[in-house]
Amino acid sequence: MRFVIVGYGRVGSHTARILHEEGHDLVVVDDDPDRVERAANNGFDTVEGDGADEDVLLEAGVDEADAIGAFTPDLNVNFAACMVGNHHGCRTVLRIDEDYREEIYERYAEDVDDIVYPERLGAAGAKTAMLGGDFNVVADLAANLQLTVLEIQEGSPAVGKRMSELELPESARIYAHGRAREALTIPLPGTELAVGDEVAVVAETERVDELQAALLPTSA
Repeated sequence: MRFVIVGYGRVGSHTARILHEEGHDLVVVDDDPDRVERAANNGFDTVEGDGADEDVLLEAGVDEADAIGAFTPDLNVNFAACMVGNHHGCRTVLRIDEDYREEIYERYAEDVDDIVYPERLGAAGAKTAMLGGDFNVVADLAANLQLTVLEIQEGSPAVGKRMSELELPESARIYAHGRAREALTIPLPGTELAVGDEVAVVAETERVDELQAALLPTSA
């Protein structure tokens, strides 16, 4: 697959590295000459310029890309880059920081395919969002293990169940839980799941389908 990465800071650089290691093609866009030079020295194709400028993104190949990830600290730049990506048929992934108010999140969420919070998911989560996966993978712990954050949605068989009542694959473990837009904490066996909750789960990769059946609605 081919990707455009806007912003070669902490999130963008790590996301680019992960995608490159997995064999994908990508171009890095940044308006800072030092970051562009660093990306080039790391072996990436680069374009120096404003990530909100359509001409710059066209030079980076947005019209042929599978997805664009906008990971700068500037939400306006990120949103503009995603709107250019939308226009050219790309999957769009927008970085937003957790200190933005809920109404800001809702305003932007309607117009992009996915939103990532670097503070919560990290670069591997951004990578997974760009690939269009159903799961936000936080990290690959080992060849056969996956660390995942899932949102409990309307219609999930887990809604209304206590942690101790969940029928998860034998190898799966829920290690953190949080109510909607709250920080994740260690769950108690009696904690009851509600729509909008998030759970962090570690499971064997080959048991992902079973995990999905236990926690996501059948239409997800």
